[in-house]
Amino acid sequence: MGHEITLEWPGDRVETFSVERNETILEAAARVGIRLPYDCRSGTCAECVGQVLEGSIEHRRMPRALEESDRREGYALLCIAVPREDCRIRTGSRLKAELGSSPWG
Repeated sequence: MGHEITLEWPGDRVETFSVERNETILEAAARVGIRLPYDCRSGTCAECVGQVLEGSIEHRRMPRALEESDRREGYALLCIAVPREDCRIRTGSRLKAELGSSPWG
């Protein structure tokens, strides 16, 4: 069973779509024609960062581009993030600037 993802973009733009079981948020967004920022697709660059405001995700692997403090604040790498329930996520290319320093990105 899939989950509903609601993306909140700057300027009050909102998009909602379904993510299939074990599909990443980035994969599902691309499947339905939503263009999220990304680069590496492996969790090392943070271009695809989003902030989970409601719901929960699980990363397929350790998100090397995020500090532990960033993860505690709800930041997630959407290229390796699989939702575990319906989620509301803040996104956009400016979020990367909010992250703490990382040796990877």
